Amino acid sequence: MNDFDFLHGSWNVANRRLTELLVGADSWEEFPGHAVVRPLFGGNGNIDEIAFPTLGYRGVTLRLFDQERKEWSIRWADSRTGRLDPPVVGAFTDGRGDFHGDDTHRGRPVRVHFVWQRLTVDSARWEQEFSADGGRSWELNWIMELSRARSGDAS
Repeated sequence: MNDFDFLHGSWNVANRRLTELLVGADSWEEFPGHAVVRPLFGGNGNIDEIAFPTLGYRGVTLRLFDQERKEWSIRWADSRTGRLDPPVVGAFTDGRGDFHGDDTHRGRPVRVHFVWQRLTVDSARWEQEFSADGGRSWELNWIMELSRARSGDAS
């Protein structure tokens, strides 16, 4: 249940995201972020807030561990919509977390896959990919490279 404990604290986030999704685009945009992750329920969950200063919005992630199922659910919301997205659900195996769920993109049903990896004590990586064909093929569309923030870093 303490799989995400490595994420607690402040992080600088280098984002790389496809400019258009599910159209075969290969143009990426890069932008900074800053996240603060706080534990909940003694390790059974955490919450983070991430700011994207150059984009002018913030997001929040809620991660909760289901004691009975032994799996995590991850939900996202941001200041642009105020909506809580459907969860992705999964677990960690050998230091890698894989989480899947169903959502929509511009009214089109998609499968969503998140990957979390703890690379070092001070670095982590998150990836998001979508599938518009029920999981037969996937498009990687967002990568976050996290590095632990030091005191004095912008927030």
